[in-house]
Amino acid sequence: MPDWSIEDKFSGVVCGVDEAGRGPWVGPVVAGAVAFLTRDVCAELLQNLNDSKKLSAKKREYLYELLHKEEELGHLTFGIGEASAAEIDEMNILQATFTAMQRAVGKLKIKPQQALIDGNRLPAKFECETSCYIGGDARSYSIAAASILAKVYRDNLLKELAKKYPGYGFEKNAGYGTKDHIEGLKKYGVTPEHRKSYKPIKEFLGSTAA
Repeated sequence: MPDWSIEDKFSGVVCGVDEAGRGPWVGPVVAGAVAFLTRDVCAELLQNLNDSKKLSAKKREYLYELLHKEEELGHLTFGIGEASAAEIDEMNILQATFTAMQRAVGKLKIKPQQALIDGNRLPAKFECETSCYIGGDARSYSIAAASILAKVYRDNLLKELAKKYPGYGFEKNAGYGTKDHIEGLKKYGVTPEHRKSYKPIKEFLGSTAA
């Protein structure tokens, strides 16, 4: 379970950073950044924070609302950044993820001195010092909060995308390559929001062009 032990290694304002949506075939990759400005925050929030993938959708949405309430109280600051499908195609998913992370950190109300990034890769250029942690979303409160923020925000984006492009099941599959998604591609084709550099979409475009 997450705690403050990673944050305690650093002085100044520390933010956690995580992404959602590297694997899906459609839509943006989204990053969340969260900096706790006090540790006097809602106990229920801290007790339930964890890697977003280990939580139910209902629990994630509840924690998402708690994060917004804590932000309104001035107990934390958060930012959300996106990199579009077109940007993913242009620069590749890793660089697009780093771009989304930079945008998320740039939206924090207070500039951090340190960013804790989930994973094993660090961006080459960042506006503050960075360190990375494999499984950080299950180890750090800040990274866990960022993972929930990014996941729920992106899921909501895909629900809106499902209204614009019905028939692909985006509201349920978040853009991953499920049976519904594949059937939608066969029936309706590739949308402007699909990542055309991704192998399954490339192959689909190639088969329809043949």
